Amino acid sequence: MFRTAVRNVLAHKARLLMTVLAVMLGVAFVCGTLVFTDTIGEAFKNKSAKSFDKVSVAIQSTNSYAEPFDTGQEAKQDPVLTDRLLKRIEDLPGAESATGTISGFTALADKDGKLVGQGWGSSGANYYPGAGGEDYRYSFTDGRAPQAADEIAIDSRTAERTGYKTGDTARVSTDGPVMKQKITGVFDTDDGSVAAGGSLVLFDNATAHKVLGTRGEYHEITVQAAPGTSDAALKTAAEKILPKDTEVTTGKVLADEQAEQIAEETKQFGQVLLYFAGIALFVGVFIIANTFTMLVAQRTKELALLRAVGASRRQVTRSVLLEALIVGLVASVTGFVLGLGIAVGMRSGLGAFGASLPDGPLVIAPSTGVYALLVGVIVTMLAAWLPGRRAAKIPPVAAMNSVHATPTTRSLVVRNSIGSVITALGAALLFKGASGSGNKYLAGGALFILIGVIVLTPLLSRPVIAAAAPLLHRFGVSGKLARQNAVRNPRRTAATAAALMIGLTLITAMTVLATSMQGAINKMAVGSLKSDYTVSMANFTPLSPDVRRKLDTLPDVETSSPLRTAYGEADGVSTEISGVDPESIDDLLGLEFSSGSFDGLTGNGALVDQRTADRKNLKAGDSFPFRFEDGKTTTLKVAGVYEGNDMIQGLFVPAPVVDKHLDKVADRQVLVKMKGGASDAAEDTLVKALGGNPAIEVKDKQATSDEIGKQINLVLNMLYGLLAMAVLIAVLGVVNTLAMSVFERKHEIGMLRAIGLDRAKVKRMVRLESVVISLFGAVLGIGLGIFLAWAAGTSIAKSVSTYAMTIPFDRIAVFLVLAGLVGVLAALWPARRAAKLNALEAIKAE
Repeated sequence: MFRTAVRNVLAHKARLLMTVLAVMLGVAFVCGTLVFTDTIGEAFKNKSAKSFDKVSVAIQSTNSYAEPFDTGQEAKQDPVLTDRLLKRIEDLPGAESATGTISGFTALADKDGKLVGQGWGSSGANYYPGAGGEDYRYSFTDGRAPQAADEIAIDSRTAERTGYKTGDTARVSTDGPVMKQKITGVFDTDDGSVAAGGSLVLFDNATAHKVLGTRGEYHEITVQAAPGTSDAALKTAAEKILPKDTEVTTGKVLADEQAEQIAEETKQFGQVLLYFAGIALFVGVFIIANTFTMLVAQRTKELALLRAVGASRRQVTRSVLLEALIVGLVASVTGFVLGLGIAVGMRSGLGAFGASLPDGPLVIAPSTGVYALLVGVIVTMLAAWLPGRRAAKIPPVAAMNSVHATPTTRSLVVRNSIGSVITALGAALLFKGASGSGNKYLAGGALFILIGVIVLTPLLSRPVIAAAAPLLHRFGVSGKLARQNAVRNPRRTAATAAALMIGLTLITAMTVLATSMQGAINKMAVGSLKSDYTVSMANFTPLSPDVRRKLDTLPDVETSSPLRTAYGEADGVSTEISGVDPESIDDLLGLEFSSGSFDGLTGNGALVDQRTADRKNLKAGDSFPFRFEDGKTTTLKVAGVYEGNDMIQGLFVPAPVVDKHLDKVADRQVLVKMKGGASDAAEDTLVKALGGNPAIEVKDKQATSDEIGKQINLVLNMLYGLLAMAVLIAVLGVVNTLAMSVFERKHEIGMLRAIGLDRAKVKRMVRLESVVISLFGAVLGIGLGIFLAWAAGTSIAKSVSTYAMTIPFDRIAVFLVLAGLVGVLAALWPARRAAKLNALEAIKAE
């Protein structure tokens, strides 16, 4: 039987090619993911370890720092990591050198005046020359380190992106004022934020203390041990002279902690990729099962003859599984090799999108090869198991019958009954989750419904394809034959369409959710804000009150108000509270009140969001205590209750109520209304008034919405890319089914040619059949995707009040057109093969 299985694989290698490709792509996705995550994880670990090469001991303060314009709630009382302490550490026995580190937000403007990179990755640091006059953390590729207050150095990646070079002048800001600095040098660094696309600006040590607001203190002191001194010994010596508000850690511990963090992050990223690899393999299961089912049907007489000459049912099943084993092994090996290429491509692709990854060799763990073999072989054999069982049930007498056994009505009834039960269970779970019982019910319901619809696909194929009959009949005989061929074997059509359906279900659901979420954000921005602009710091740190005062002096500014945020507790629940200008806030915020209004926002009056009001059973006119973070309690009177959302929420009170509880007065943002409304000229006026400061962002409502929309679209496009593999495998399934179907219908096609159906019409028949199957899968996928998006949306709407389901009909139309195009392209080779059949030879075929 083993030799028989090998001969069958060799005899049907062309028909098994698409199955090999389907498994190979799925395995390649898995291997590529594992190799890619291992590679970047190892590269980041090596780079991280390198950054600790000269760190034997690191000393940090356990107190918190008050950054410029911070609320001061965690302000530090006395400096700890001072120059005096640094000098004492340098003089420790066994210490070769000690370095003080200062870091903080630093915005660098490019040549067009725009912020370089994102606010989260815009940082500045000190250049601390050691005994040799150099800072070991930075290696200069051009120029020198900054030495004066008007000098800076920039990292090489930022220099490449901006076009800055040594000798140029750049505009920099850390806490508000703009500084014009001369670039004295360009350096390389192992800083992780720079590797991720951020920017790093170096100041001389004295200037860094001043502009980064460290009050003469370092954020960290690192010490390198002298030869012959262990890290543990140096740590023990340092502990004896350190003040109580410090902690000391060895460089190895820090490196290990960072390596562990990197491993966890890459593991999470890898798991996401593996989920999509699993989807691709799941789609491949349908192709494998379909292929072996058709091969078994085509070899009915051969298998029956084996039974007649003494082969047992178990041996017949085993022969089919042996064929699957051989296919799985071939696909696994080729998939493993292709996976290495995918890993390299993923790394290059991330680089093309601007994500900088550290250099390093490709890491191929032995376990990756094992996983490749196991995944490919197990998936293939599991998918072939059911066709193998069917093969074993072929009676020996079938060897004398030229008519292949057809599926019984009873088997379809059983399948439809099972599918209905699974779908009903999924619907029950889905509605339970949508009613607020939890996301686990939504996820479970979606999975069961997807499986149930897959099982019911043969039942659904007839009415759906029948609905396309009027369109197909316009193509004459070819159209009628295509429709009949598509519904002739509903199981085969279902398995082929289901593969495409799975991919389009996920794509459609995500597209509807993303579009609906974008609409919700637009409603928040447009509905909640009546102001034309919001002014804030690029890194989300507090803004100096001087900014609002400066804006109020502009003749084009009609009115403005700060949003001065603090935190506290209302009835034991942590709540955000914002100080505003009570005289102008009603012109800047568009709030929907369920009771009260802006009129009562005087003295200790407060606007309360509906959630807080419901929790405390408050209405306009009621009073309640509010405990600020400084420990003091104030009694507030409810001026109005409004509907909050993710952009506008919490309590609003007159600014003086908040000011007296802040160590240093600062604004989260400033709302501005212009006399002529929002325009390019108005925005330029505000930007110029603030000195073209790259650290300060001036955004209108549309820019706020677009910024979030870009993030949603970026995630959506990444998901499209990840699902592309599953869709590609589904396309291979259409090609495979058509090709084998043409072979199976050789005799029939020969008869059609003999009675006058020319080659062009034969091609058209196969193409139309392919388009029908593809569109059938697309219609099911799109319909199911919209339904699942609706269910998930009901859960989102409970936390996002402005959420409303929006169906992007333009994108849905594109999906349908692409599905039709897939059908046309998938039919090219099978249609050409069918048209080339010799009529007389085909008639003689069995």
